[in-house]
Amino acid sequence: MKIRTEGFKELDDALGELSKAAGKGVLRRALLSAAQPMAALAKSYAPDDPNTGGFDLKSSIIAGTRLSRAQTKAHRKMFRDDRAAVEVFVGPGPLPQAIQQEFGNINHGPQPYLRPAFDQDARALVDRLGEELADEVTKSVARARRRALKG
Repeated sequence: MKIRTEGFKELDDALGELSKAAGKGVLRRALLSAAQPMAALAKSYAPDDPNTGGFDLKSSIIAGTRLSRAQTKAHRKMFRDDRAAVEVFVGPGPLPQAIQQEFGNINHGPQPYLRPAFDQDARALVDRLGEELADEVTKSVARARRRALKG
């Protein structure tokens, strides 16, 4: 799957007007907002077991900035040298059955929920992200300019 993006030069110029913390806040808010529909779509594809009383795979799927301890350890191993400014993750919480459901095992066939959500929503996510970034950057730059005028 190829996705074409445009406007990163303009985005970088606009983010240059903001402090580093404000720029990260803009990116984080835009990413979280754009990722919510993909998380909702993954939830709709996830199998639901009503006997679990709400503590199941379906209810653990979120879009967020934090990982569990085990997920953080695996993430650090994969991206040891990559220092991204902002990261947002979409997926299940630290449930052992999450990978088993997605990919299956010797006793259980796969019931994918995350990959179909990604395949269906990836292009729309990039479009939403562009719109969210434009809105957030515009608001934050205007806020920074108002603060600069005040003193």
